[in-house]
Amino acid sequence: MQVIFESRDADGSHLRDLSVERVRFALRRLTALVPWAKVQFSDVNGPRGGVDKRCQVELKTEGAGTVVIASLARDWRTALDRSLNRATRVLRRSLQRGQKPARGRSAKLALDS
Repeated sequence: MQVIFESRDADGSHLRDLSVERVRFALRRLTALVPWAKVQFSDVNGPRGGVDKRCQVELKTEGAGTVVIASLARDWRTALDRSLNRATRVLRRSLQRGQKPARGRSAKLALDS
C-alpha cells in the first residue's frame, strides 16, 4: 500500500513516520483492497490554538471507490486516530454492503432461473 503524507504545518510534518505507521496498522487487514492512502494535516486556526488540528484521510479502493474522512481535534495524534477509525469503519461497511446475499423476492427469482 502506498501512503502519501502532506502537511501544511511545520509541527504536523514531524508526525510523518507515525502517520504512515498508524495508517498501515489500521488498514492491515484491508491492505489488498486499499492500494493507495493519503493523509493530510492542516492547522485550521493557526497559532490561536483550540480544537483546530485537522486530519483528512483519503482511501482509494477498487470495490468501494474513494473514502474521504476528516476530523478536528486538539492534537494531531487524536485527529489522526479519529479519522482512521471512521475511515476503516466506513470502508468495511461499504464493502460488506456490496457482499451481502440477495434477500426477498429478488433472491427467489435468482434461484429459480
